[in-house]
Amino acid sequence: MVETTSHTHVRFPLTTALLSLVLAVSAATGALWGSDAARALAAEQGYGLPAFASGQWWTLLSGSVLLPDLRTHVAVTVALVVLAGFAERMLGSLRALVVGVACQLAGVLAAAAALAWAASTGWDWAVGVANDLDLGPLTGLFGAAAAATAGLALPWRGRLRLALVGWVGLTLLYAGGLAQVDHAAAVVVGLGVGPLCFGRLPRLRPRPLTRRDHRRLSSGFLAVSGLAAAVSSLSPVGGPLAGPEPTVRVLAVHAVHGPPGGALLHGLVFVVLARAVYRGSRHAWWVAVAVTAAVTCGQVAVTAALFAADHSCWPALVDNAALDLVGLAVLLAGHRACAVPSRRRSGLLRGSLLRPADAAEHDAAVRCLVAHGASSRLAWMTTWPENRWFTGGAADRGYLAHRVHAGVALGLGDPVGAGDPVELLAAFAKQARREGLVPCLFAATEPTRVAAHRLGWTSLQVAEEAVIDLVSLDFRGRVWQYVRTALNQASKRGIEVHLGPLAGMPARWRTQVETISTQWVEDKGLPELGFTLGGVEEALDPHVRVSLAVDADGVVHGVTSWMPIHRSGDGRLVGWTLDVMRRRPDGFRGVMELLIARTCLELREEGCTVVSLSAAPLARTAADGTRRPVEAFLDRLGAQLEPLYGFRSLQGFKAKFQPRAEPLHLLYPDEAALPRIGVALTRAYLPSTGWFELAGLLRHGAGRAPSAVHDRVGPRAPSI
Repeated sequence: MVETTSHTHVRFPLTTALLSLVLAVSAATGALWGSDAARALAAEQGYGLPAFASGQWWTLLSGSVLLPDLRTHVAVTVALVVLAGFAERMLGSLRALVVGVACQLAGVLAAAAALAWAASTGWDWAVGVANDLDLGPLTGLFGAAAAATAGLALPWRGRLRLALVGWVGLTLLYAGGLAQVDHAAAVVVGLGVGPLCFGRLPRLRPRPLTRRDHRRLSSGFLAVSGLAAAVSSLSPVGGPLAGPEPTVRVLAVHAVHGPPGGALLHGLVFVVLARAVYRGSRHAWWVAVAVTAAVTCGQVAVTAALFAADHSCWPALVDNAALDLVGLAVLLAGHRACAVPSRRRSGLLRGSLLRPADAAEHDAAVRCLVAHGASSRLAWMTTWPENRWFTGGAADRGYLAHRVHAGVALGLGDPVGAGDPVELLAAFAKQARREGLVPCLFAATEPTRVAAHRLGWTSLQVAEEAVIDLVSLDFRGRVWQYVRTALNQASKRGIEVHLGPLAGMPARWRTQVETISTQWVEDKGLPELGFTLGGVEEALDPHVRVSLAVDADGVVHGVTSWMPIHRSGDGRLVGWTLDVMRRRPDGFRGVMELLIARTCLELREEGCTVVSLSAAPLARTAADGTRRPVEAFLDRLGAQLEPLYGFRSLQGFKAKFQPRAEPLHLLYPDEAALPRIGVALTRAYLPSTGWFELAGLLRHGAGRAPSAVHDRVGPRAPSI
């Protein structure tokens, strides 16, 4: 990989050098085209007990760069890119090289010592493997990657380690060659050396497992068990648990599973159960325990009978049965993690995040917000009917609005009410996990971010709220030229601004507002957005006010809607938040500047102190140097939708009013759930759009040039 700056430099020098070295050696020996000379040279220079017994210790180095054929070269090249690249990124080039060489030497020597001892016991498998030779740098690569995991944050550290250990363990169990023994030994060495590379001692005590961790382990064992049953029934394996007579083993497996078709059905059932257990289904957990116990008992009974007739088939007794016994133990240990009720039962449970809300809960949420207020100026959108409201059992104290998409409990804004936000957020997260959902908060303000950090949650900025302090508002100076021009032109044209509830406006004006709102969708065929973006239905709320720009002929040129801001603590009305911005396509071009300026002045006269222009979704004025996966995804989605919805143009338009920027955050407890959260956000903003429609929309947007700002702030100009 090459990065271009003032002078070109290699970003991963060690990985690049190793790739070049292996390619050069393979080309020089003829391994790239599978020459007989390459195979003969590899057989002479491979490392292992036979070479060491002959005094050929240099094979530890020569064998590490030799490969026998093209297939092996391709596999090593892929491993170099993945494992060496990861180790170099985490450890640095020099330290990754030292650790890789140390793990290569230690892994090979440790495996040789273990095989020498095992072969002395007469174990047939050990005797056979002890006479083999190994080639290539994979041993050191596995060890270096295992050591590099020590630099990862939780929970990624444990998950990647589990993946590495699981891979080398399964390949050792079912392939069982010298290479697999070397890899397993190197991973053990790397796991011990890794913490030392980051200035700490190895920790042998495992960390406490969460409910989600238990479900992952249970699901993983079920999936692996099913796959192992299918593979072992189709062909005998060559690992340490394989007996000397493969025919006996095949008979034992077929006696338990039936013919290969039965084993494949067994594997399919286990994979289906694995998915259900991962979601936390209690019924699936009971079925998984029963099926695993039955299969294990059947395997033990049949192979025990074969063992009585032929003692040489003892490995067949402890192969799949041993794996299923471990899986059964994991299932039983995580029984408390699988307590998620079904979707149907959840709809009947009080306090469930999946239960649809009713009108009484909506009215209670409105009363709570009006009485106690909220720390967010966007809190009124939490009262929209599409939301659900989690109260933690104390509806009169506060709530947290949320929606459920793609297995994510997507909280909206800050906790509302007089209750402790940390306590309410913790209860929300606990309930989400109980129901197999991923908890998160979107568009949360700084106080809620601080509260979430006390629970160990992580944050990333997703938007910036534009806030105007009405006390100091003054339309003087060059920066306000656009606004003053709009005010002057509107006065000359006889356009006036009317502020009040939409339901109280004349019927002819309401009809024009509805026409303006639907015209953009009908003309352009683009789906309406949801979640944090209101429409005419939300503007009809009696608590919401609208400002209309109407000329002398009664023509409505534009409309904005304003949601109330209730101060946290006493619920006092202190300001208003802009929601809908829509204009007539052939109307007065400066209508948005006119509506916002006139409304701000009138609200100040009423005693309000603040106005929020909301925030454009999927748009930020600044970003830090590193981007997390969901952050990069949202940036790409915003860029693709920009020509269609104009989020970033809208953000630039709001800058005309010289607002101060207040960050809005995405808060989440588990970084591994970010891809799912990204999908949930997409579904929340485009709830009625299918995946094929969304893909077509993005392709359409990618090839379409953005219009001018005034065109973007048209019949549908969305904001958070």
